This record gives sequence, C-alpha cells and structure tokens, in this order.
Amino acid sequence: MTNNQTIVLDNKVAFIQGGSRGIGAAIAKRLARHGAAVAFSYVSSDERAAQVVKDIEAAGGHALAIKADSADAAAIKAAIDKTVATFGRLDILVNNAGVLAIAPLADFSLEDFDRTLAINVRSVFVASQEAARYMTEGGRIINIGSTNADRVPFAGGGPYAMSKSALVGLTKGLARDLGPRGITINNVQPGPVDTDMNPANGDFAESLKAIMPLGRYGKDEEIAGFVAYLVSPEAGYITGASLSIDGGFSA
Repeated sequence: MTNNQTIVLDNKVAFIQGGSRGIGAAIAKRLARHGAAVAFSYVSSDERAAQVVKDIEAAGGHALAIKADSADAAAIKAAIDKTVATFGRLDILVNNAGVLAIAPLADFSLEDFDRTLAINVRSVFVASQEAARYMTEGGRIINIGSTNADRVPFAGGGPYAMSKSALVGLTKGLARDLGPRGITINNVQPGPVDTDMNPANGDFAESLKAIMPLGRYGKDEEIAGFVAYLVSPEAGYITGASLSIDGGFSA
C-alpha cells in the first residue's frame, strides 16, 4: 500500500491492543492508510472487528483481527506472536485496550479494581515486553493513557486515574530500557473523546466541556493522527514522554 503523504509507514507492521472500535479502530485505519500492515486484538464484537478489517482491505491495506482478552497475559503474547507469524515482523505496538469503572470509594469493588489494573496497566507491560523481543532499531511503542493522570474533576475515578498515572512512570522507565536499542516509547494522554466509553452526549459531557478551553470533545481521528506522527520516522527523537491531546482539559 503506497501513498504520497508526509508520514510513510510502508513495510512496517503494527499491532494494536484493542482495535475494533473507537480510538483503537481509528488508529488501525490511520496506520494502514499510511502503509503499515495492521493486526489488532479485540475481546467481544466479531462483527465490529470484521468491519475494521473490511474497511482497511477496501482501502488497499492489510489487516488481521485477533480475538484476545487483554486481561489474559498468555492471550496477549499469543496475539503478538501470531502477528509476527503472519506479517513477518513487528515495528509498532499501540497499547490501547482499557476499561473505565467509576464508583464512590465505599462502593468500588475489588473485582473492578483488579480488572482495571489488569487491563490498563499489566497488559501494557506484558505486550511491551513481548513486542520488544521482535522489534529492531526504529521500533515504536505507544501507550494510550489519559489526561486523568493529571486531572480528575469528578468523584469515583480514583482507580482509573491511578492506572493511567502508572503509565507515566512505566513509559519513562521503559524508555531507558529500550533507548539503547533505538526503540522509542511514549504515552499519549487523550482528554474527553467521543467514544462508546465516554460519548459526547453522555452523563459527564456537559460538565467536562465546561472546563475545556475548546469546549468540545475530541474526535478519535484526531488521536489517531497524533499517534501516526509519533510512530513515524519523523518522531525518532521523542521517547519517555507523556503527551496530552485534550483540548486544554488539563490546562
């Protein structure tokens, strides 16, 4: 797949944790548009996953959907291994899978707490560890964090914010491990984005818009465009960074 755009990812292979909808699907389509072969994991909707593959292939790209629960370390590793077996290499990892549980402190279940950590933190470590085994110089890892790592303007979001704050430290630490190999890792922190998890017409929407300088939710395509830049050769000097794309939410 070729293109004449500034960002060129021809001959690159990407794996995205959580790529069947929302930000993950937008990233999968965007990286494919720039020339990368894309594999992605999903956990529930076969139909949505198949549609993402269909959209990418219709545009001339190559895609592979792999059913794998990000709470299962073995499944994550197997999905990455299958990606390499299918496409022959791995250059880009995007850790996008995430869950959001909100409840008052007194009511927050330990089960939800543990699942938040398993998917939002542990899966990022597991996937990064496995992907790094295959990556060579020029490899790229992107973690999709959240601006809630810096600001939590609502009650009940402590565990979620904690899980996203953990990615800040993990990204910094892994940048030290991977830098000598020419592999970069960065943490993208979206603000409110119009997705199934946090729709622009949802319960929190108006209160969140009210504290944002731009006064609107972001679009998943805007996050995807930022990720595409960070995985491109042009971003080779950026690593260990947590970068907000949040409409001024954290300003």
